[in-house]
Amino acid sequence: MRVPASTYRLQIRSSFTLFDAAARVPYLKSLGADWVYLSPILTAEQGSDHGYDVTDPSSVDPSRGGPEGLLALSKAAREHGMGVLVDIVPNHVGVASPAQNPWWWSLLQEGQKSPYADAFDVDWDFGGGRIRLPVLGSDEDLDKLEVTDGELHYYDHRFPLTEGSYSDGDSPQAVHSRQHYELVSWRRADRELNYRRFFAVSTLAGIRVEDPRVFDEAHAEVKRWFSEGLVDGLRVDHPDGLADPEGYLRRLKEISGGAYVLVEKILEPGEELPAEFDCEGTTGYDALADLDRVLVDPAGEARLNALDAELRGATEPADYAAMILGTKRAIADGILRAEVLRLARLVPADAGLTEDAAADAIAQIIAAFPVYRTYLPTGEDILREACVVASESRPDLSDAVDVLLPLLLKPETELGRRFQQTSGMVMAKGVEDTAFYRYTRLGTLTEVGADPVEFSLSVEEFHRRMQKRQTEIPLSMTTLSTHDTKRSEDVRARISVIAERVPEWTRTLTALRDAAPVPDGPFSTLLWQAVVGAWPASRERLHGYAEKAAREAGNSTTWTDPDEEFEAAVMKAVDSAFDNPAVNSLVVDFVDTIAPFGAINSLALKLLQLTMPGVPDVYQGTEFWDRSLTDPDNRRPFDFGARESALAELDNGVLPSDVQDEATKLLVTSRALRLRRDRPELFRGYQPLTASGAAADHLVAFGRGASGATGAVTLATRLPYGLERSGGWRDTAVELPTAFRDELTARTYGPGPVPVADILQPYPVALMVPVNGDNA
Repeated sequence: MRVPASTYRLQIRSSFTLFDAAARVPYLKSLGADWVYLSPILTAEQGSDHGYDVTDPSSVDPSRGGPEGLLALSKAAREHGMGVLVDIVPNHVGVASPAQNPWWWSLLQEGQKSPYADAFDVDWDFGGGRIRLPVLGSDEDLDKLEVTDGELHYYDHRFPLTEGSYSDGDSPQAVHSRQHYELVSWRRADRELNYRRFFAVSTLAGIRVEDPRVFDEAHAEVKRWFSEGLVDGLRVDHPDGLADPEGYLRRLKEISGGAYVLVEKILEPGEELPAEFDCEGTTGYDALADLDRVLVDPAGEARLNALDAELRGATEPADYAAMILGTKRAIADGILRAEVLRLARLVPADAGLTEDAAADAIAQIIAAFPVYRTYLPTGEDILREACVVASESRPDLSDAVDVLLPLLLKPETELGRRFQQTSGMVMAKGVEDTAFYRYTRLGTLTEVGADPVEFSLSVEEFHRRMQKRQTEIPLSMTTLSTHDTKRSEDVRARISVIAERVPEWTRTLTALRDAAPVPDGPFSTLLWQAVVGAWPASRERLHGYAEKAAREAGNSTTWTDPDEEFEAAVMKAVDSAFDNPAVNSLVVDFVDTIAPFGAINSLALKLLQLTMPGVPDVYQGTEFWDRSLTDPDNRRPFDFGARESALAELDNGVLPSDVQDEATKLLVTSRALRLRRDRPELFRGYQPLTASGAAADHLVAFGRGASGATGAVTLATRLPYGLERSGGWRDTAVELPTAFRDELTARTYGPGPVPVADILQPYPVALMVPVNGDNA
């Protein structure tokens, strides 16, 4: 199996095709990246920028370059000694435009007799033999249907007609009643949908890849990539939605010839990847959480808790456990009610539960889940504990929970299998997409794959986790920014400084709220943290973020029923950052005070991630400063040319002296990537390095040599404001066992004790390699 030393993620779309990616391979090689990592490239909904709405798994998307583009990219990578990793989407397909998806079109036209009927997860009995499509503005809109060119049309929506279901003179409504589908109001989807979907997205229909025939047809093109030597590895999107993730990964290994495989699996704190998963690891959110927290000042927690309580008009800060129990239950009762009701219908009649009682208990058990799902029998203890918590929180449901537990413990039944597919949906929507916009004390902490209650990590705990990672998942990916992160690495790095400067932040926030009031205290701090984290940013970008964040939080406005007055106040506050000199000054002045320390955090994050155990990924463009917010903001195009030119200058010896210079981040990124690729023997172990002296706690340091040997050494500054305020490094020193050269400055140090102040200047980080040939 070929394993990457690192990857570089590219978002492939019509405006940046596989041919465009092929043209950038020389730059990626020069940067130091080992593999090119591609977003989904199979044919997707026309106009899709992300590619997760695949409409035809049998072909590479023509708008993304088609098979010729993949061949060109693969050829360019091979010529430069690089590998290719591709993101695939096995859980669902895009059905927004039925005519673009031959499987879905066939299902709608032929119903249960379609050759693709078994590919989709449809509860035909519940729909009276028809599949419900929530596309109408209201149920009264049936009078707006038209029959045109042998199809049923509703405005721009097109649907097939079953053979023999239409005669001249028939009304469109009569024709509609004869189809294998039923067009219904979009508002009925939450309760009455009868097909499995991706989370609450009705335009993404789940497919049954556990069926061997479905797997084979859905992966024929993927298999070709490996048989023709075009691709070297895969990233699997949302495996938790699959009926049998273990079996799926086993089959994927078979068709890929045992290739490198990663899963987009969100591991909650303390959770481990199931041992039976035939893959090399996750896509790295677990690593991201640890990296963020080792750079957050624990001393700020009490003050930020006090501020949170004040913003909520309470005596105590938000109770996160109670919050997510409530948000997950609201999701189970709301946008995912149809999925819960389907589970309730699967409870055997002899269980003695009404459908409502079963649904109530099932929703409470799912709400109590501490992780996304079980993989029975793995995770049986988690299910049992969730049932205990459900009964404790709702004693009136304890009898129903007791009845359900033995039924849910049977993965061989449809109920036991489907429950596992559903719990992750509720977790994702209730936590990532709701609670993370409500629990607002420090935005750094509310990132996918993390527990925001864990405020910070000590250096000692960070080392312990890295040693565990080196021992147990050394090939797993590490990341800082992705197409799904709610804030990019540099936004989080800047926001983290707030934990060191809570009094200044409190004063600034109070002044901002007075000058530009937002009638939701907790949301106001979320909004202004995003503004200062991303500043300078365009009005349009901040408007987009503010609207999405407010509606996802769901406290004061929602996607389905927007509160126009509240949203107008939010947009007015954003506008004031540009139009009101007093507000603008508050934002700019605060950014000026934290930006230098945010840059130090960013450089520390980058070097730690690129040199820690695991396979580091660099998300497109983040070798420069990237202050993006949640999608689609984090999928914006960027300037490759500027990065190429800056890299050439670095390689010509023109080194930056300003920590806030974008070239400084590029220097750190390129030197670390090159070293990992060209000197893998320097990264075979993990040894914590301890510093002595007054500021030792402000240093994260480790060596990557195997036990008893010398490898690469990383030094990174943490809590930089506190370091400056306390007088700098002073007598702090590290013991170097031999002479080392810093890859960033080319200066040599050691052996023996070396003052940290001598090493960490002009940069707050150092990447050192032994110069005496004593390698790992």
